[in-house]
Amino acid sequence: MNPNTPLSPCHLRLPSDVRQRVVSAAQLKARGVSPAQAAAQCGTGGPWQQPLPGVFVLHPGPIGGRERLRSALLYAGRPPASGRRAVPAQAGGGTDPGYGEAMITGLAALSLYGFAAAPPTVATDRGRVDVLVPRVRRLRSVRYVRLVRSSDLPAPEQLDGLPVAPVARALADAVAGLRDAHAVRRLLTEAVRGGHCEPAVVVGELNRAKVLDRPQVVNAVDSLLAEGRALAEERLYDMVRAHGLPEPLWNVDLRLPGGPHLGAVDAYWPEEAVAVELDTRAPRHSRLDGGHRQEEHEAEWSAYAARREHLERLGVTVVHLTPGKLRDSREQQATVVRTALMAAADREPAAYVMILPR
Repeated sequence: MNPNTPLSPCHLRLPSDVRQRVVSAAQLKARGVSPAQAAAQCGTGGPWQQPLPGVFVLHPGPIGGRERLRSALLYAGRPPASGRRAVPAQAGGGTDPGYGEAMITGLAALSLYGFAAAPPTVATDRGRVDVLVPRVRRLRSVRYVRLVRSSDLPAPEQLDGLPVAPVARALADAVAGLRDAHAVRRLLTEAVRGGHCEPAVVVGELNRAKVLDRPQVVNAVDSLLAEGRALAEERLYDMVRAHGLPEPLWNVDLRLPGGPHLGAVDAYWPEEAVAVELDTRAPRHSRLDGGHRQEEHEAEWSAYAARREHLERLGVTVVHLTPGKLRDSREQQATVVRTALMAAADREPAAYVMILPR
């Protein structure tokens, strides 16, 4: 048989699902189809098409969104020229070993996560597909595929058999390619309001991507942190009321009579001298001037720790809660607060402190 002879329809029997209609040259070769035979199927009027180098779609019609994502992964995940073997599929994860270490990121990933602010890349035949790959890969971005290289790949999430970067990482990669301040703000806000991830995690990824100092990001991050704090306070209110805790004084300042300001707390039970503080801080330093901003961050933490120690010395029990704990283990956090309130009877009376509205 001539290697360039087109295959008969019966020569290659494959299921009709997307995973099998989009295949790499290596996968075809394993099924006995040579590169020359595969290329011969992609001529004018042929039954196949080749949207990317080394990737074939085994039908002549329009390429759907899921097929574009799979083809992008197969292009980016093909074995390196060095011969290093591709990463095998995870047990039970359903990931194609042909994807190697590649994973969908950026706006395409956010679309898969259901972000309304991300264009519906999966459902259309337009739009760029960002694929996260190891920094050492020598492939080039081509056609609708943009390679995002990194020396620190996260563990991917599995969405219908596709490896996808975690939300915060995909969000940072998307923001790195955006210039529209409104679009950036919408994505960051949806990430927090939709419960996809906490602001501190998002800011950490934006810092890693070196985009915190961009004008379109600065104001959006301020809004993100304010949004995250409001949601954390709402979770705290819900926790107190849903689990039958006594109603505290909300958002107050503590001060010694005639003395220094002791700090603001999010909730305070004066009879038990128990305070709750929400930790909604997030790293705001950039690697561009990391030394200076890291010092500011450490100074902020030191001031927080000193304030907490001062309150503890005065007999005020400080319960430290994070937004993530309030979201994922609210009942457990309610038990922590209840235990602190019940333990007040066994402690020495706290020093008298003034309680002022914040």
